Amino acid sequence: MKYLNIKKALTAWQKLQPLSEKDKDRLSRRFTVDFNYNSNHIEGNTLTYGQTEILLLFGKVIGEASVRDVQEMTASNVGLRMMTEEAKVKETPLTQNFIRTLHQTLLREDYTVYRNLPGGVQTSYVIHAGQYKTRPNSVITRYGDRFEYASPEETPSLMADLVDWYNKAEQEGKFTPIELAALFHYRYIRIHPFEDGNGRIARLMVNFILTRHDYPMIVVRSRKKSEYLEALHQADLEVGPVPSDGAHADIKDIRPFLKYFNDLVATEVYNDVLFVSEKNENVWWYDGERIAFRTPNYTKILNAMRTQPTLTLADMKEITGISIAAIQKLLDQLIQKKYVERGEKDGSWRVFVTQ
Repeated sequence: MKYLNIKKALTAWQKLQPLSEKDKDRLSRRFTVDFNYNSNHIEGNTLTYGQTEILLLFGKVIGEASVRDVQEMTASNVGLRMMTEEAKVKETPLTQNFIRTLHQTLLREDYTVYRNLPGGVQTSYVIHAGQYKTRPNSVITRYGDRFEYASPEETPSLMADLVDWYNKAEQEGKFTPIELAALFHYRYIRIHPFEDGNGRIARLMVNFILTRHDYPMIVVRSRKKSEYLEALHQADLEVGPVPSDGAHADIKDIRPFLKYFNDLVATEVYNDVLFVSEKNENVWWYDGERIAFRTPNYTKILNAMRTQPTLTLADMKEITGISIAAIQKLLDQLIQKKYVERGEKDGSWRVFVTQ
């Protein structure tokens, strides 16, 4: 992976085409969980990877979970499906209305945020679903300085510029799909058109653009959030602090973010290639990470759990031929890594790694 580049990754991906329906379904299920979990986890959603999988694939809530986090994750998946369907209609140009509708889908409804000011005074403001911001927004960077986004007054015209630019650039074809997606993401983030949900919309729109050009969709992994934010920050230093400059940045202005984005796409695409093509019963996947178990005993246990979820340790010993002491040791490792967990009520095993 160290010397992988986007050209090699895409070439390997193209060699696998057309994919079988089985492989398409495997990739879709994996991506559904990975994308929704990570994109929302970056923004503070507390559902675990396992909870996300059970919720999105089986419609059930396991363990302790806030109603808001569950609703947010469910809405995120609706937004993902909506984006994917819209991206397939390639002859239709991008519109501001689609972006606002996507935002409405993610946030579901307006809600009030309460804040305590110094001195104990409480203030509140309304987050509007599907509407551009009505109050200024900014962020405190990890370096301690405040970074301002576009003002509410200039946001509508900057969003009109962004959409017009995208449609024209896509027609002209002077950018690769990866350059187009990276530049759209950066310009959009510098506008920050909504009061909440901007990061989630940006990551959906990246995949909207990639899908329109028949590229695999990608996941920004929450465990690598710092790399993602640092790449954006380094591009901000190149572009400068003026929001309108960021909203009209050129490809050469965002080189740090483009490099990060190229590496991200290369890694994600190559992992898709491995996921589809690698035939090794001891290789499993969890949240975008390839897990090569050193002993086949892990696979024996995982397969036993998948076929008979209510197994006891004695049952596992009989099926796998592994001693109970060894099974317990391997189970401890699997549980610690959150690859599996045991249901508190029914005692059944849940397996979150996949092949």
